[in-house]
Amino acid sequence: MTPTGTKTITAALYARVSTEDQSYQMQLTDLHAHVQRMGWTSVEYLEKESSVKKRPVFLRMLDDAKHGKVDVILVWRIDRFARSMKDFVLTTMQLAEWRVRLISITESIDTGDENPFAEFQRGLLALLAQLERKIIVARVNAGIAQAQREGKHCGRPKRIFSRPAALALQKSGLGLRAIAIKLGVHFSTVSRALATVAKA
Repeated sequence: MTPTGTKTITAALYARVSTEDQSYQMQLTDLHAHVQRMGWTSVEYLEKESSVKKRPVFLRMLDDAKHGKVDVILVWRIDRFARSMKDFVLTTMQLAEWRVRLISITESIDTGDENPFAEFQRGLLALLAQLERKIIVARVNAGIAQAQREGKHCGRPKRIFSRPAALALQKSGLGLRAIAIKLGVHFSTVSRALATVAKA
């Protein structure tokens, strides 16, 4: 029972299956049990992933998180929540900006301030995102070097960066660091670009 004067925690239960033949039941049973142990209230967000790879329920849940309708997102496993490391890092950092906690109940992942390792986990995620970008740059540079060794003319590729896209992401509620990860550019690049747009 929630003590008098204490805010009731609302948990978003996100469960996803890939086909019509699969069931949410295994995920939901464990998620509801966790909510009951914690004394929280809950809202279900159930998604059957379509062939076009769009996740309208997931996006609706994030919109609710942005507007303070949920305090914590519970998932059964991270692979039910994110499709890639980049997707996971981006979403986790955005939730942190909204002060929404993410918990994977079958894995040692909890981004809430209640977890003493949460700040370490967020820092590690940011480092992984930087590592991913550096690996991509290294591969591009290696390809350029190999082409030059073969006598091919290959100038340094221009970085494609859309200021309107960055502005649209900012208006949707994304922070600068999350925008940088999504567009695959450095944080300072996004910061300078949006500062220029704001002065225009």
